[in-house]
Amino acid sequence: MLNNIKGCAEALRETAPEIDILINEPMRRHTTFSIGGPADLFILPKTRRELIGALEVLRAQGVPMLLLGNGSNILVSDEGVRGAVVCTSEVDEVRVGDDNTLTAEAGALLSRIARRAQRAGLTGAEFAGGIPGSLGGAVFMNAGAYDGQMAGIVESTEYLDAEGNIHTLRGEEHGFGYRRSIFRDHPDWTVLRSVIRLQQGDSAAILDKMNDFSQRRRDKQPLNFPSAGSTFKRPEGYFAGKLIEDAGLKGASVGAAQVSEKHAGFLINRGGATCDDMLRLIELVQERVREQFGVELECEVRIVR
Repeated sequence: MLNNIKGCAEALRETAPEIDILINEPMRRHTTFSIGGPADLFILPKTRRELIGALEVLRAQGVPMLLLGNGSNILVSDEGVRGAVVCTSEVDEVRVGDDNTLTAEAGALLSRIARRAQRAGLTGAEFAGGIPGSLGGAVFMNAGAYDGQMAGIVESTEYLDAEGNIHTLRGEEHGFGYRRSIFRDHPDWTVLRSVIRLQQGDSAAILDKMNDFSQRRRDKQPLNFPSAGSTFKRPEGYFAGKLIEDAGLKGASVGAAQVSEKHAGFLINRGGATCDDMLRLIELVQERVREQFGVELECEVRIVR
């Protein structure tokens, strides 16, 4: 693998001399959990062309790859990632159309998309303003909050398939469901950009709604600690946070990983938590809720190990 990594880095620099390539980069610097060991290669393309070129080189070299956006819904092993991590955070253009649409690239933060929509007097993306993710990951998992979700605003998505061909999905072709899309069934597809369909609205009213959502988050969520947001999917007929609290687990910890005392649906890193700490806490929560209520909590966070 080492020879592959060295050869891959050289090939990437030949293809895109300006591309940023880091060796043995700690993943804790790039995840909202602040957890994760080193990636053999950490690649930061700055443009759509560099992103597509980097993926082509990695495939040609046979180097395993992990695509990363804002790192907001992922738990990375303490051993790190073998192969390459391709981070889209700088491939983040957002353009406002003249037909009530926005076009956003994979690395564009949802908060930025929501702000651009608000300034353009476009409503429908307010729910996304406080979600700490990027467009690519949000489409991948049909991210949502406050009764809004990506399925309700994404009109089309351009993606790269495993052979390097570019395609476009439209409407129902996305296969959106609760915290899922067709991309979950095709992890070798890469979201490049999406067209978001919104409606005309009043900028001031849109801003008021976004500020209200932000205040609710500050009041209810442990935003002062590293986390991946809601750790578990909502089980049908229940709320994960309430089940966890009713099981007596609010404040429970394993090492430096803790069930938030502010909102039991959030598992947090109190400082220096390892992936093993967090995995053991996830298992403890799942086991206790299963024993007491007969409900199986499914982890919403993607685990890379």
